[in-house]
Amino acid sequence: MNDLQQSRINDVLFYIHQDISQALSAKTLADIAAYSEQHFHRVFKRVVGESVHSYIRRTRMEYAANQLMFASKSSILDIANRCGFQSVSSFNKAFKATFHMSPSAWRHYDNQISDKPYLSDPEIAAGYRIVAQHPLPEPKIKDVSERLVAYVRHTGYDRSIRRAWLILKAWADTEGRVFSDQLGLHHSNPAWVALDKCRYVACLAIDRPLERRSIVCQLTIPAGLHAIFCLSGKYGELLPQISKIVEHWLPKSGFKLRSTPAYVYYYKNHFLEDDEIFELDFYLPISFF
Repeated sequence: MNDLQQSRINDVLFYIHQDISQALSAKTLADIAAYSEQHFHRVFKRVVGESVHSYIRRTRMEYAANQLMFASKSSILDIANRCGFQSVSSFNKAFKATFHMSPSAWRHYDNQISDKPYLSDPEIAAGYRIVAQHPLPEPKIKDVSERLVAYVRHTGYDRSIRRAWLILKAWADTEGRVFSDQLGLHHSNPAWVALDKCRYVACLAIDRPLERRSIVCQLTIPAGLHAIFCLSGKYGELLPQISKIVEHWLPKSGFKLRSTPAYVYYYKNHFLEDDEIFELDFYLPISFF
C-alpha cells in the first residue's frame, strides 16, 4: 500500500460516510478513486482490509442497529430505506447475517443488560463500573458549523490509536500547522461492535486546505444539530460514558440519531497525555424527525 492508494481510498470512505443511504455503486466509488472498477476492488481490500461491499454493508448495519434500538417510532421499512435497502426482506437478511437475529428481535433486545464487546477489555470494564455510579451531565443542544480537518484513519479502539495521533502531530510539525484543535470521529458504537473493528479517525482542525495528500488527508465534519456533553475521566472510562449517553439519554430525549458520525473535541487527549486523562466535549448528531 502506498500513500496515493491510501489517499484515494480515504476519498471513497469519506463519500460513503457522507450518506450511507445513497446507492454507493462500485462504479461510482471507483470513479471517485480514479481507478478502473476491477482495480478499485483490489486496492480497497488492500487498504481497508475487507471488500467494499462488506464494508458498506457493515456500516449500514451498525447504523441500522442504532436506529432500531433508539428510534422506536420508526418502522423497520423506514430504517431499511435510510440504510439504502429497497425491501424489508433484503434488509432482514443482511441484518441477521451481521447480528445473528432479526431486526424485530434486535429492537426488543435489552442491550442495557447484554454483554458488550468493550467489556472484554479489563480497563474499560472497570471504567464501566465507575461510570454506572455517576449521573450523566446535562447536554447543550446546539446547531454547530462544519469543520475542515486533516485526518488519519485507524481501525481498532485501544492504545494503538496513539500512533494515528503521533503521525498527525508529525505531519502538523512538518507543515507548520497548529496542533491544538484535536477531534476524534467515532464511526462505530462499541456497545455492539468489537473493539478491534471499531473505526476511529484522529482529526486536526485546519484553517486552509491541504496542498498535497498522503497518509494524511482532509475531510469536512458535517454541520448540524448536536447534543454536546462535557465529559472527563481516564483511559477506559470514555466508551462507557458514550454508551450510557446513547442507551439512556437518547431514548428519553425525544431526538433521533442522525447518520453522520459522532465526534469528540479534546481539551485533554488521553491518547497523548502521560496520565491518560481526558477532558472533552462529545458531539452526538441528532435531529427532530
